[in-house]
Amino acid sequence: MTSQTANLRRLYFVRFGFALVWAGLLFTSASRLGPVSVALLVLYPLFDVVAAVIDLRSSKDTTGLYVNIAISAIAGIGLAFASASGIPAVLRVWGAWAVVSGLVQLAVGIGRRKLGGQWAMIASGAISTVAGTAFVLQATQPDASLRNLAGYAVLGGIFFLVSALRLGRHTQLSAQG
Repeated sequence: MTSQTANLRRLYFVRFGFALVWAGLLFTSASRLGPVSVALLVLYPLFDVVAAVIDLRSSKDTTGLYVNIAISAIAGIGLAFASASGIPAVLRVWGAWAVVSGLVQLAVGIGRRKLGGQWAMIASGAISTVAGTAFVLQATQPDASLRNLAGYAVLGGIFFLVSALRLGRHTQLSAQG
């Protein structure tokens, strides 16, 4: 297993665990914007920044990661401000972030497909763009809720888990072949 593959695999496992814990915490506090839900909303994209920085250390494909760092940092700040305006504003910012970061994830996944295990990342990026659009549209509904963001995080976490497992499988097959 190459150093990049091993690091990426570990990072994907961590991202899976973080997504599950984060989603559970948000789901329990998502009925309104309070200190816990706002902190969680800001934390998610900032965790994405940290994950991208860690990824950068061992990665050769840096352009998409730099873009992701910038977009996620802006999203974290935007969510902090949007929280003061209510759930619809949060959904619009989150949705915009999901669309743009999904496109970046799609591009990075396509660029990394030779590493193996990237089809889940490619699918996740595509689904993120669709989900982001849905969040923006949901912001116009009178019953707009943060609960769907928890589901989005769980699904994203599952894609990270699948990629981590596939990276391990791809590496085993490459070593045998």
